[in-house]
Amino acid sequence: MILDLVVIGTAITLGPLHNSAFILLLASSRGVRKGLAFLLSWLANLVAVVACVVLLTGGNPPAHQSPPSTAAVAAKLAIGLGLAGYGTYRRRRPPRPHRPPGWTARVDHASLGTSAGLAWLLQPWALVGAGAATVVDADLSSLSDWLALTGYCLLATLGLIVMEMYTVWAPAAANARLTGLRAWLEGHQDQLIVTLSLLVGFWLTARSIYQLVT
Repeated sequence: MILDLVVIGTAITLGPLHNSAFILLLASSRGVRKGLAFLLSWLANLVAVVACVVLLTGGNPPAHQSPPSTAAVAAKLAIGLGLAGYGTYRRRRPPRPHRPPGWTARVDHASLGTSAGLAWLLQPWALVGAGAATVVDADLSSLSDWLALTGYCLLATLGLIVMEMYTVWAPAAANARLTGLRAWLEGHQDQLIVTLSLLVGFWLTARSIYQLVT
């Protein structure tokens, strides 16, 4: 479980779409506050998903090869196949010019509530779903599993935390470097999406098949 959460959490935090949007928020009027609203909403979403799964399992992982356990593994397998298929499709699709979403022109006037809602909209829900299916195996009587769940939520938010703190402590330098990072992310968006989709998709597929047959 821990290794799966590390892979999923890393893929979430490296996603180019939400990172580009977050940098744009930080560069806008009241950017630090908007960024904090986005960050807290993002983290709250991850915690809420984990909490819902833990409430359903009661903090006790289902027995191996039981119907709930098999269903969770099958869900991860379906997500893995979906991610691998999507990555393959995006890789073969002819490149298209990227146009900024319409909301980017109104980001300076966005409220804190809108910034928080944007975090929920940009969550990579397939990866969050894979994380939820993995959390089914968490045993809350074990300190290591508590630490794993906490670490997963923080790892999936790590990029946002680093950018937020950088902007707070060195706003001028952060603005220049994050603007450059955003330009790089937008220029390599397709490659990043394809790479993350294929890597995580194949990982989840292989792990799920192994868990189903053993």
